[in-house]
Amino acid sequence: MIPAQNPVQRLGLGLAALGRPAYINVGRAEALPQQRTAQAMKERTRAVLDAAYAHGIRWVDTARSYGSAEQFLADWLGERGHEDVTVSSKWGYAYVAQWRIETEVHEVKEHSLERLRGQWAETRTLLGDRIDLYQVHSLTSTSPLFDDLELQHELARIRDAGVRLGFSTSGAAQAESIERAWELEIGGRQLFSAVQSTWNTSEPSVGRVLNEVHTGGWRVLLKETMANGRLALDPPEEFAAIARRHGVGPDAIAVAHALSQPWADVVLLGPASVEQLETNLAALRVELSDQDLATLSSLARDAATYWGERAELPWH
Repeated sequence: MIPAQNPVQRLGLGLAALGRPAYINVGRAEALPQQRTAQAMKERTRAVLDAAYAHGIRWVDTARSYGSAEQFLADWLGERGHEDVTVSSKWGYAYVAQWRIETEVHEVKEHSLERLRGQWAETRTLLGDRIDLYQVHSLTSTSPLFDDLELQHELARIRDAGVRLGFSTSGAAQAESIERAWELEIGGRQLFSAVQSTWNTSEPSVGRVLNEVHTGGWRVLLKETMANGRLALDPPEEFAAIARRHGVGPDAIAVAHALSQPWADVVLLGPASVEQLETNLAALRVELSDQDLATLSSLARDAATYWGERAELPWH
């Protein structure tokens, strides 16, 4: 795992918006190639990966359900030969859209032993031993994983082979999921040692628990730091005013706010183009004042309302 020695090393590149033709991020469609063929998306992914690497980003996060993202990443790593990139991926959702933009179902969730074994084999086929962190995709406190000892022991075998285990969370009850996962032990050791959660200016409710597990030794990754593009394109006026004062876009303020959390080890970016990446990276030159931070903290929204609105975002 790469230690966070300077701000850019705390940034990671997420491939959710690049590995498939449709996703929920606002402002993504306009930034993508006109024809979202698999080849066009592969070339776009390569360009963004190259730009991120050139800027010093050394963490890439993907998932089995991100369309062809693992394949795109594997091809890029093979072409470029980079050995200093930390790779995290996830299992649990299967991509079923067959590269269609308009379809009723894009991905199907299943936390089962069969799904783990199948997707871990697929990931290893593509990425070999490059996986540093393997995560349960969108773990909830009611997931069958918590009662499936065979599944837990299968995960422990991956852990004991030298791969760090973690999980991602979503929804208004993220804290409950993390607290329950903290208690899971197999072989006298915690099963998990990393968590990837949604945290942003609008939805910071999981911050207290993330701080606690970070203090306890877990690695903490933050996702959806721009609220799926909503903070970048339609921020509250107070948020936009801070961006204007610092001479950057609202997206950079969203990233800077996430980076200001001392317990956040990796802040994931999800750009759909090199141009979006460049504006995101303006966060590295932003120093938020105490007043800025107080203002941003005041913009937190009710978690249930936030997640209800997120659920209404269309795939496009």
